[in-house]
Amino acid sequence: MIRHGSLGIAALVLLQGTALGQMHRQHASEAACDEPTLRCATKTTPAFGPDGTLWLAFMAGGQVLVASSRDGGRNFSAPSQVTTKRLNLDWGPDARPKIVVDRKGGIALAFSIFRDEAFNGQVLYTRSADGGKSFSELKPVTANNESQRFEALALDQDGTIFAVWLDKRNRIPAKEAGRKYDGAGLFFASSRDGGATYAEASLAHDNTCECCRLGLTFAAPGRPAVIFRSIFDGGVRDHAVMTFADVSTPGEIHRVSTDDWQINACPHHGPTLTVAPNGTYHVAWYTNGKARKGLFYAHSRDEGRTFSAPMALGRPDRNPTRPFVLAGPTGTVMVWKEFDGEKTSVQMTISRDDGETWSPPKTILATGDTSDHPLLVTNGRKIYLSWMTKADGYRLAEIEDQP
Repeated sequence: MIRHGSLGIAALVLLQGTALGQMHRQHASEAACDEPTLRCATKTTPAFGPDGTLWLAFMAGGQVLVASSRDGGRNFSAPSQVTTKRLNLDWGPDARPKIVVDRKGGIALAFSIFRDEAFNGQVLYTRSADGGKSFSELKPVTANNESQRFEALALDQDGTIFAVWLDKRNRIPAKEAGRKYDGAGLFFASSRDGGATYAEASLAHDNTCECCRLGLTFAAPGRPAVIFRSIFDGGVRDHAVMTFADVSTPGEIHRVSTDDWQINACPHHGPTLTVAPNGTYHVAWYTNGKARKGLFYAHSRDEGRTFSAPMALGRPDRNPTRPFVLAGPTGTVMVWKEFDGEKTSVQMTISRDDGETWSPPKTILATGDTSDHPLLVTNGRKIYLSWMTKADGYRLAEIEDQP
């Protein structure tokens, strides 16, 4: 059984500069541990199954694997290989394998690989119908040969799996037509057979930032909602939310905040979105704009059409990064990372009144070495922090109630 893990890629600070420079630094740091085991995991993504089993999809040794825990993350099963050979997995700061587990115990996975040295990607998917013992042959989520990266998956109440990703297929037609083309397009597809096949890819919105993670959830049954870093007039890369009318029909985009971050580069620092049972949208993001700099939170009570004034998160002198927000049964929880010069900590705050007020930030875990991004996951009753650290291995911490 596996208990401890090792991680070697997550940055302690947001690396400013070109995407190429960032990726080389991240890639070089992976070499310390090269076995397809949880001990060597570089990215871990959690999901709870219907029976309470915790599933982890992770990257290690150039492969994607899955392991499960029935005792709250203290021990894990021997990993099952999703991939059969070493691949050039997307090792960018915001890339990781995605996993959803449906009510029948079916497991759907998606991840991206690099197809060349220019960081052109391809999103692959697979599924397991036997409780993670084996996985189907890897298939591309779209037949198009242009670059796709930063996929996200969400599971609807009826078992439909919805996928979004960033796709560069529109850049060549634009160039041939003599039009300027910035960034990538937000594309989507859905699966009604548990992730065995996906519908033909469709464009939701063009000219998005090409290298930041997407935040995806369902705002209501049949209505996906996604947050992404869009490219507005003047090359400004601020965040936007789109709510779909159904899994085939994109909606209008609405700007979350006018941060005025004009940058012709890749921040590699994507946003996060959750929708509470009452319909409130909660979002958090990073910006280095003219209007504000750092981590911020806002909420919307009209399906993302308008948002509250941005609320700053974390201590600026400790470089707050990598926010994640999740609405659960006892409130809305938000976490992020801070670095005090010696240790990286995960800070947590809770709102009991739908985002109007928040508890004082509290350190819930810390490490003296490198670590993955902090993620939140729920089993429907409680919310947990999921965090991979090099020094302390994989850690699952229950978010305890605060006064």
